[in-house]
Amino acid sequence: MGSETEPPRRQVPAHPLARKPPAQGNAASPRVRRPLPQGEQFFTPGATGLRAEVERKSAAPLVFLFQQPRWVIPLVMVALLIAGLVVPDWRGGVAVLPVLAFIAWLAYLSWPSLRLVGRLLRVAVATFLVLLAATRFGLI
Repeated sequence: MGSETEPPRRQVPAHPLARKPPAQGNAASPRVRRPLPQGEQFFTPGATGLRAEVERKSAAPLVFLFQQPRWVIPLVMVALLIAGLVVPDWRGGVAVLPVLAFIAWLAYLSWPSLRLVGRLLRVAVATFLVLLAATRFGLI
């Protein structure tokens, strides 16, 4: 055991994207960023083809979204969903499309790690959003 005067040791995250970048001392960017969650793997083990390509291209946008304040993405998604529910014409359908794309993207990325209930929930939400957009565009 260490003494009380010895500072506690911090574990270094295993994944390079989860490591904190070195401080650059730039006074122009005082914004403190949230550290990435610790984890051993950022990508699906053994993924090939389309999944590997989508995961590779999604890494940077996911890190960017994670660095935003926690309230930004949910607020934008709820605002677009409410607009899609309230506006009865094609503009409501256009408002729902980014929500559908975002939900489908996250569902695709998380699919291998989900159990049956999680998969069913994501399919149900995506189906609801597709039907909502279809009604707003006058397809149903």
